[in-house]
Amino acid sequence: MDIKPLLLNNKFAFGFMVLLISSVVAMQYLNAPLVNDVCTGGIITYELAKELPISTAILDSWDQTTKIMAAIGLGFDYLFLIIYSSFISLLIFKVNEKIWINTTIYKVGQILIYLTYTAAFFDMVENFALIKLLQGNLDQIWSSTAYYFAMPKFGLLLISISFIMISWITILFKNLNFLK
Repeated sequence: MDIKPLLLNNKFAFGFMVLLISSVVAMQYLNAPLVNDVCTGGIITYELAKELPISTAILDSWDQTTKIMAAIGLGFDYLFLIIYSSFISLLIFKVNEKIWINTTIYKVGQILIYLTYTAAFFDMVENFALIKLLQGNLDQIWSSTAYYFAMPKFGLLLISISFIMISWITILFKNLNFLK
């Protein structure tokens, strides 16, 4: 079965975008209680703590209700990572098929699709480490694991999103006849 027509269907992409936006709103709702003087960026501060004393200070700054919100957020992130990686990969696929087919850049797009799912895998490992810390397993290995999987995750996602944005700008310029 050829799924290419489905992936190129704009209604499918729009539905996925609605799912992504809904998930982002849910993640923001779950993240809001985590923000305080110690954990200024919410879950991202916790992800990037790197050192156990910083992770411990963040955990100590949360009350029991806030820790439950963090746990729910980390659990929901397992669904969210599937949604964001699939949506980003879908966008890369679409721009690849629209403007990069039969070019060397097309292969870059194909690789980025796989790397986007690699970022999602890194997110899973990071979440596992953060959950271990949240459960009270206060070992440096979990702070380090979260940090060293979060950093490449963010890097890979930044590269993938940059590819999409550059592709959209290229499409815009082609449509405005700036590029031929």
